[in-house]
Amino acid sequence: MGALRSSDFWAERVANLAHAALIAELETWPKPGLVSPIDSGSHQDMDAGTLRRSAAAIRPYFADLVAAGECGTGMAELRAIGLRAEAAMLAATGGVNAHRGAIFSLGLICAGAGASGAAPAAAEERAEAVGRLWGGAIAQAPTSADSHGGRAARRYGVGGASAEAAAGFPTVRAVGLPALRLGRVWVPDDPEAARVQCFFALLAVVDDTNLLHRGGPDGLDRAQAAAAGFLEAGGIAAPDWRDRAVAIHRSFVAARLSPGGCADLLATTLFLEALSESA
Repeated sequence: MGALRSSDFWAERVANLAHAALIAELETWPKPGLVSPIDSGSHQDMDAGTLRRSAAAIRPYFADLVAAGECGTGMAELRAIGLRAEAAMLAATGGVNAHRGAIFSLGLICAGAGASGAAPAAAEERAEAVGRLWGGAIAQAPTSADSHGGRAARRYGVGGASAEAAAGFPTVRAVGLPALRLGRVWVPDDPEAARVQCFFALLAVVDDTNLLHRGGPDGLDRAQAAAAGFLEAGGIAAPDWRDRAVAIHRSFVAARLSPGGCADLLATTLFLEALSESA
């Protein structure tokens, strides 16, 4: 076996960080309506083990996307790699869509990391690079007709994950990253708390297509109002924050609400921040 090139090391490093971001998102709790090691939230078809198997199955394809980005590969080949990652995910989960949205968002960031290389770059710069490199191609692609999120985006006229990526992840830059960093300042000895703060900040503003699919506009409004109330009461700076977050989680489960889009954006935020810290 030949020696690895420096670019190979970078591809493996980026893939490992993407995988770690997926695991950190999974292990964040309370995360209303979503799967964690504590429970399966509003989901009956998956648990923490399902998501761990999925994350492990798709990790190699993140490295492939870094290599593709380094070679200047176009969107058609990036999509082909993403479809292979989806097939591996479905094989690992018995047909459950555990990470399709994350493959899309984190995969594009991986390709961008390949295009720009290992030189230090701020998280915001890496997010913007996706829009600069592939925003036009992403925007021109038709909205998926075979996913819940894609159908909800078309029905309710919201942009969804594609619009977010095409614009260089503006919500992650304006909301996710500042909330994560603020949470780290507020509770420096509890990284999970910072992730919860980030998640609720995203939930308060994102037109999550998974929420629209499950609860329609009323469900989305209810979820955003609950998140805004959590933040207005002090977020993780309030002494009873965890109890309040658990109560919101239970209310989401009772209503079968699941903000899967926000989960993907949390993982995206964590991945971008980790990339900026690793260079």
